[in-house]
Amino acid sequence: MEELTHIDESGQPQMVDVTGKPDTQREAVAKCRVRMKASTLKRLKRGKMEKGDVLAVARLAGIMAAKQTPHIIPLCHPVLIGDIRVEFGLDEDNNTVEITTTVKSIGKTGVEMEALTATAVTALTIYDMCKAVDRGIQIESIRLIRKSGGKSGVIDLE
Repeated sequence: MEELTHIDESGQPQMVDVTGKPDTQREAVAKCRVRMKASTLKRLKRGKMEKGDVLAVARLAGIMAAKQTPHIIPLCHPVLIGDIRVEFGLDEDNNTVEITTTVKSIGKTGVEMEALTATAVTALTIYDMCKAVDRGIQIESIRLIRKSGGKSGVIDLE
């Protein structure tokens, strides 16, 4: 069984010591889907939500969330983020918004948590801005799909 890096020998939580690791280029990509009624997706696409431009606000929320990750995820290292991209795909056949978030950094530890946090907060923002017209919105399948950098190299999960 692999050693749990966030637990010390007495079973107490600890931050992983990364001071001896070399800086490498890091990248993580995360995705999720937000499912809604067809009429909600049409309103979102036309920019007809009362709270404003849903995708613009959600993108900004995701970017802000990535930068705040070490403040909300215990034991997560603060990292210098070089780039954050939040992209949307509108799937009218399945009434979903697909969110893809890419986070890049050069450092001693990866940016998976930043990508996942940004994706989750982007989805929650879409939910919040559309819930008045669609109480049945579902956030589905938040997941890491790719990471690179460090000693693990490239890991493709999809």
